[in-house]
Amino acid sequence: MRRIMWTYHPDLLATPVPRYTSYPTAAEFGEGVGHADMAAALDRVAPETELSLYLHIPFCREICWYCGCNTGAANRTARLDAYLARLSEEIELVARRLGGRGRVGRIAFGGGSPNAIAPQAFTRLVAQTRAAFGAAAPVLSVEVDPRGFDAAWADALGAANVSRVSLGVQTFDAGIQAAIGRVQPHEDIAGTVALLRGAGVASINFDLMYGLPGQSAETLATSIDESVALGADRLAVFGYAHVPHLIPRQRRIDDRALPDAAARFAQAAQAHDRLDAAGYAAVGFDHFARPDDAVAIAAREGRLRRNFQGFTEDEAEVLIGLGASAISQFPDVLVQNEKNAGRWHMAVSSGRLAGARGVRRSVDDQWRAAAIEELLCQGRADLGGIADRGEIALRLARFAALKLVRWEGSVLLLAPEALPYARVIASAVDRYRGPAATRFSSAV
Repeated sequence: MRRIMWTYHPDLLATPVPRYTSYPTAAEFGEGVGHADMAAALDRVAPETELSLYLHIPFCREICWYCGCNTGAANRTARLDAYLARLSEEIELVARRLGGRGRVGRIAFGGGSPNAIAPQAFTRLVAQTRAAFGAAAPVLSVEVDPRGFDAAWADALGAANVSRVSLGVQTFDAGIQAAIGRVQPHEDIAGTVALLRGAGVASINFDLMYGLPGQSAETLATSIDESVALGADRLAVFGYAHVPHLIPRQRRIDDRALPDAAARFAQAAQAHDRLDAAGYAAVGFDHFARPDDAVAIAAREGRLRRNFQGFTEDEAEVLIGLGASAISQFPDVLVQNEKNAGRWHMAVSSGRLAGARGVRRSVDDQWRAAAIEELLCQGRADLGGIADRGEIALRLARFAALKLVRWEGSVLLLAPEALPYARVIASAVDRYRGPAATRFSSAV
């Protein structure tokens, strides 16, 4: 495969931009949307609508310093038991509202770390969710923390026919692990992979990060090579977003040791080149997969999608989130559950859906959402349905001059060399983005 050269244009990457796992983004969520909107959206689900479910487990055995997830320490059994009992109630509440309408094809467990709960509790959740929503044989995916993963958990995943697991790896370098508060020896990760393969898990993803404190080209290369050697089917290689003003736990990370913007860009390019050379297909702007993996096939066939879990082959238009802070997506509205666990408990215990904030999606929003997703997934999008196409072209004039984008009528196309700038290019379609965007992550 021809090596694609990335040229560093720092001015094009100067403004932080969203990751666009939804549009409008969570930055636009407000309290004008709530449980009534969630109820109405569920009532509009047609019998044959394809649904995906996401169950949020906001607990971890240990809290990593870099993490921006809504999670807490799994150090009190009573707290976990109470959460799981309430989640069970929410499953029944939402399923009753649907009344058998919709077809659940996928169920994802994320967090936090789902394996912070007991494997028996996971088994009960899977059985209840399948029964409540009439999901006979859904695709099951689970996020796993290798720290503390054991044979009992592997047995539970195997018994549930879980086919996809994502491992939080981040880096194999012991010094960098200590610097980000996530110490996990190589043997923990290798042992987890062996247990997962023994349980029949067909697709294993590794989450890696670049831009970490003290990280060099050599340590990143080692982490990539170790991941390949352990047989990762997919890799998500994220740039670390250092925003201690939003995530106080990140103050424990020494920002003086963080790579600068040019080094981050070089690390992103290095990851792309190294995984390409190892035979992985680039999927979107930061995912990679073996050519025979379902997400790589979807990318080749133009079926790649993007949702709250990143790039995916999941084509469902309706995603229902269960648990504190979980987000549901419908064509015309995005609804987030109460982020505060106490208020989430109160809502569900009173028999009320837990939606507390979100955004209604106008027809224009839906057009832009589709265009942004197509740009990030397929590298092209027809902007014919968007009124301010001329303004978008002006915002992208610098990119066009550098031959990173071009127009064919109303169709905007990204050059292969534009991959590291994809999110910035997509942000030109975003009518909500202004000049100040300090709450978002670096574009690379």
